[in-house]
Amino acid sequence: MLIALIARDKPGALQTRLDNRSAHLAYIEETGVVSQAGPLLDGDSMIGSLIILDVEDLAAAQSWADSDPYAKAGLFQSVELIAWKKVIG
Repeated sequence: MLIALIARDKPGALQTRLDNRSAHLAYIEETGVVSQAGPLLDGDSMIGSLIILDVEDLAAAQSWADSDPYAKAGLFQSVELIAWKKVIG
């Protein structure tokens, strides 16, 4: 099941993002369930994340999101998990 994780950073949290980026990328690598990922942008500023998870169900997506080092560091103002269907690409 594909799940879109859409997370919005707290205002002024760029340093939190930068401080935890390597742990976040290592988590993506070690869990092996991320099919696509990247930051949301406002001009040149990173303001959030879009991650496409390939997991068994919504509960697995929630567990993954809760264990993300970015989430544990308190980076996000909000996180939304939405079932997603790949049509192109």
